[in-house]
Amino acid sequence: MKTMKGPGLFLAQFAGDEAPFNSWDGITKWAAECGYEGVQVPSWDARLIDLDKAAESTGYCEDWAGVAAENGVVVTELSTHLQGQLVAVHPAYDEVFEGFADPSVRGNPKARQEWAVDQVRKALTASRNLGLTALPSFSGALAWPYVYPWPQRPQGLVEAAFDELAARWKPLLDHADEMGVDVCYEIHPGEDLHDGITYEMFLERTGNHPRAMMLYDPSHYVLQCLDYLDNLDIYAERIGAFHVKDAEFNPTGRQGVYGGYQSWVDRAGRFRSPGDGQVDFGAVFSKLTAMDFDGWAVVEWECAMKHPEDGAREGAAFVRDHIIRVTERAFDDFADGGSDDAANRRILGLDR
Repeated sequence: MKTMKGPGLFLAQFAGDEAPFNSWDGITKWAAECGYEGVQVPSWDARLIDLDKAAESTGYCEDWAGVAAENGVVVTELSTHLQGQLVAVHPAYDEVFEGFADPSVRGNPKARQEWAVDQVRKALTASRNLGLTALPSFSGALAWPYVYPWPQRPQGLVEAAFDELAARWKPLLDHADEMGVDVCYEIHPGEDLHDGITYEMFLERTGNHPRAMMLYDPSHYVLQCLDYLDNLDIYAERIGAFHVKDAEFNPTGRQGVYGGYQSWVDRAGRFRSPGDGQVDFGAVFSKLTAMDFDGWAVVEWECAMKHPEDGAREGAAFVRDHIIRVTERAFDDFADGGSDDAANRRILGLDR
């Protein structure tokens, strides 16, 4: 067994226009002061990283990572959640996702998709330059507007959507393989890869690509009423990244999984800070440890009620308390009486 690394913090929800959250130096110092040992970096945020330079220059990467190290943290992964989302966008979402893209490609779906692919490719190259081995991402979605089967879906619609999704990602997965980096898709509502079955549909179409891994976030499974512990057993060999995010699902006679178009705080299912929801993280950390997951336990703070800075500080302690430092010996070694082949045969009565 291996001891996983952590605590890490995903910086996307904290980056902002005010100090210390508006600069790489400031936010890494703050993260270390909160008790974190690593940070997961949103590669789209120019306040924190110049992705073009990171993809082109190992010198830039050394200097950039050096700032973090001087401040007490390491880079766990780069994230391409927003760019990955734009690899595949159904026209119904064109306008609401425009803000994810560079202004130069807004209003032009074809140019936007090409930009997104280029961004993911650069992030994979930058990850290689930084010595990283995993890249968290969203898959994007073409079939999501039809997730509920009413009106009846035309025959072959879902298959065509997944064929196209795999065709768009296959060259990126091949580049990931060249870079020695896993693409870890966050299994997430709003993405075509939103549960185990849809992930398998995608995986089959990529030829079971070895770099098509999963980002495990149990909060998204709680809100789908999916067995998040069984999911770990099923996909143990495909878990490449881990978000520590909590959630609760409290259905009533008035609303359930779909939430009735309510705000997050008023939904039956809502995200909570680690430890405030219903995820059994003791069991989650135990299963991940038993399956030799040695990646980072990264807090992704999303809570409808708690202040983000309180959630960040509490999250660091929460992860530290849940990481299992694996044992180097069996608990009953004290009772080992020793043996040899001859003794084993006598014990089994084989020499009578």
